[in-house]
Amino acid sequence: MREEILVNVTPREVRAALLENGVVQEALIERASHRGLVSNLYMGRVSRVLPGMQAAFVDIGIERTAFLHASDIARSRYEERANGEADIDIRDLVEEGADLLVQVLKDPLGTKGARLTTHVTIPSRYVVMMPQSAGIGVSARIEDDAERERLRQCIESITDPDSPPGYIVRTAAEGATAEALRADMLFLDRLWSAVEESRAEAGSAELVYEDLPLAIRVLRDLLGAETERVRVDSDPLFARMKDFADRFMPDMSPMIERYTGERPIFDLYGIEDEIQRALQRKVPLKSGGYLIFDQTEAMTTIDVNTGAYVGHRNLEETIFRTNLEAAVAIARQLRLRNLGGIIIIDFIDMIEEEHRRQVSQALSGRLAGDHAKTQIMAVSPLGLIEMTRKRNRESLEHVLCQACPSCEGRGFVKTPETVCYEIFREILRQHGQFDFQELLVLARPDIIERLLDEESAGVAELEGLTGSPIRLQSEGLYAPDQFDVVLM
Repeated sequence: MREEILVNVTPREVRAALLENGVVQEALIERASHRGLVSNLYMGRVSRVLPGMQAAFVDIGIERTAFLHASDIARSRYEERANGEADIDIRDLVEEGADLLVQVLKDPLGTKGARLTTHVTIPSRYVVMMPQSAGIGVSARIEDDAERERLRQCIESITDPDSPPGYIVRTAAEGATAEALRADMLFLDRLWSAVEESRAEAGSAELVYEDLPLAIRVLRDLLGAETERVRVDSDPLFARMKDFADRFMPDMSPMIERYTGERPIFDLYGIEDEIQRALQRKVPLKSGGYLIFDQTEAMTTIDVNTGAYVGHRNLEETIFRTNLEAAVAIARQLRLRNLGGIIIIDFIDMIEEEHRRQVSQALSGRLAGDHAKTQIMAVSPLGLIEMTRKRNRESLEHVLCQACPSCEGRGFVKTPETVCYEIFREILRQHGQFDFQELLVLARPDIIERLLDEESAGVAELEGLTGSPIRLQSEGLYAPDQFDVVLM
């Protein structure tokens, strides 16, 4: 399998895409206005304890208080042996007004606040440090028993497995040398010392440690043995990524390339079109069948339909072929759309047990390379598959869209922020292809207002880049995501 990672930079927005054999599998977006919180460390203050829920609400300095469950509060081994999960009482673990170091497990999703834990983990390229826990673990995705034992012995030779900190060896460590593992652990040790210093100086509800930006996280988390190259279209970010790679993964540094083509990098690989299609409910299949995705607060449902596909042999074979193709498409769409939580897949009913087994295996096999943890149940008698996919961040739809006021939340339109960034990309596209003296941007009043206010710095940056003034004009009759860029 051939992997590529592409990084695209727009003023105040960074996007990354993971391609496997030329097909986009994941799309990640980070905006300066609201970066993700996952893995950040805060000195939180307990604002309310809820014995009935065995949880507490914790103020970490953001708009909504975060949620901390009793099972996510670190305890000593003695307490764990003496009490057991069934006997946990949140009132014995925290009290209102108390300050404690917490880490964000999940970003705020919808109306829910961030999910917290006191089981702090800090990842690097090859290992994850558990500063307050002991023990050594090895990623289950490293299947070779001899390699698992080698890695475990490397870590044990450097640290005491019976005392903190503990370590988890990541999948990327497969084949890594003992020297590389040691360097990673020394880096994490220095980083944890800095965190403890910040913790001592931090007040209540203050940030103690912020995780790496998206482009650097991509190098840390996605770069693997099958990655052929990483292409980035920004000079400053290219320099920063090269510096990070030179320091922490020198073998991978030559893979990072500066993209200098005139055509936008996401256009060149068809990623813009894939993102637009990933916002639609209906996903066509090559055979003529199609999928319907419905994302709700409680779960995501996926319906499989034969559509125009009539097959060539019999009804059972037609249904089986459609379901098999759908399983492959669903696995890719789950990653691309970043769907998580409970997922129900309504496959077309199959009579033969062997067909059900093969469809389930096809789905499991395609999800084997997913970076998010998944759990898949067998096909039910009704043809349903129940599964879960770990959800840490908002789905692609929730990042790019907002509830439509015209339909009272039953549908989605792009946010003004998203339209502004699309305008920026269109200006860059026109600049790379045509000569012009002036640009005129026509859009809805709320879009123009945002360009004049929050995004004014981005407009000024583009004026400097293109060497041409940019005029803005409101058009009240335009649709929420409609705009035009006119060359003058």
